[in-house]
Amino acid sequence: MCTSFVIRTVDEHVVYGRTMEFAQDLGSIPIVIEAGKTLYASPPLGKQGKSWTTKYKAIGMNGLKMPILVDGINEAGLAGGTLYFPEFAEYPALTPENTARALAPWDFLTWALTSYDSVSGVKQALGDIVVADIPHPAFDGAPPVHYTLHDASGASLVVEPVGGELRVHDNPLGVMTNSPPFDWHRTNLHNYLNLSRVTPASRTLSLSRDAKHVTLKAYGQGYGMLGLPGDITPASRFVRAVGYAAYAENPHSGADAIRLAEHIINTFDIPKGWIKEEVDHDTPVYEYTQWATIADLEARKYYFRTYDDTVMRVIDLATSKVSTVASPKHIELTPV
Repeated sequence: MCTSFVIRTVDEHVVYGRTMEFAQDLGSIPIVIEAGKTLYASPPLGKQGKSWTTKYKAIGMNGLKMPILVDGINEAGLAGGTLYFPEFAEYPALTPENTARALAPWDFLTWALTSYDSVSGVKQALGDIVVADIPHPAFDGAPPVHYTLHDASGASLVVEPVGGELRVHDNPLGVMTNSPPFDWHRTNLHNYLNLSRVTPASRTLSLSRDAKHVTLKAYGQGYGMLGLPGDITPASRFVRAVGYAAYAENPHSGADAIRLAEHIINTFDIPKGWIKEEVDHDTPVYEYTQWATIADLEARKYYFRTYDDTVMRVIDLATSKVSTVASPKHIELTPV
């Protein structure tokens, strides 16, 4: 489970936030990928997939000790994340015709963030790649994922492998969670038109012939949000994330937006033990919030915290440097 969203300041300064929930320990650390590096997609069945030379420096969180970005931002202000997409992700088979263009599902975000400076650039280049059905040893087959992308102009994009092809959605909401597909979540929002941050006024009813009246009134604030789903299913988290992002007071600065994003992230935090997977062994398997990140798309700064260290740390793209992507290293971090 993951939740992502975008915050905009009054002057359209864009901040992107997300959480990473998973049962398997991803062992994520922050890594930097420098510009000018030649990268290779994960070998599909012993063959060589797509290769490319990185155009933009990018920084973010990796996963499973691999030199890839699961979440991150580049020096041009393009940011994004890979989120889980079970039951719906369907990738095209690898063929002799598409192998040279093939990316593994876990390669896509690294390719996007190191190659393009905007959502529109990624969108136009999707025809040059194939996100193929390439299995990963940590999963039962290819990991089911989809992708969210955001740039400094405020544009957002969702890319989903559905029906063996990449389906692309412009995302004016800036929010994404997990399954079902994005267009389902958009439609589901219509069920919550009644929600409002304003507490409704009192109402007077008269149901008897003797003209006696009954006045109904709220006993506190928050009645306008009565009916907001509070569970942690992807559908409910999507609705709540839209509500928080849409109704929270617009911050006046990037620093204010970072703090607001952190407050919103707090509402989706899942401790170990709350969500237990049913598995056939004695050791309990819990899905929990392993880390959370915030990307400042204008200042080009990347904030993150982990389950065991909840103090936000910041990495400045302008000053961070790692010599090689092949050996991810810890980066000097600053509490904020």
